[in-house]
Amino acid sequence: MVERVLATNAALETIGRLRNKHGPLMFHQSGGCSYGSAPMCHLDREFTLGRNDIRLGEIGGCPVYMDADQFENYRHVQLTIDVAVGHGSAFSMETPEGLRFLMRSRNLTNEEEAALKNAEQSDGARTRHEGERING
Repeated sequence: MVERVLATNAALETIGRLRNKHGPLMFHQSGGCSYGSAPMCHLDREFTLGRNDIRLGEIGGCPVYMDADQFENYRHVQLTIDVAVGHGSAFSMETPEGLRFLMRSRNLTNEEEAALKNAEQSDGARTRHEGERING
């Protein structure tokens, strides 16, 4: 099955360390300015999802969300979350370690896109469904 969001081994190792240190985490990518193009890692219990947030999938046991308006620009791509040395957002959990999460993308093939669409339509009963609004 094609996944909408993946993570590199380096990102998964970093996520594992952060989860062991801080507890459950989640990722959010907003459509805003400043760090809007970088995935932000938050404590799951301390981040409130908005009405326009959708769940893209899960990496390293952490759900990944994106603003629905921004998702329209990413609907046809597979996202891969990676990590690099550098300064990210002051609000993201990896920043104190001198790291920053970043997002890479590749275009989905027509077959992959159709498979994702079919999977999302057949799984409509699930809450917080990939590609669907959370609260609306």
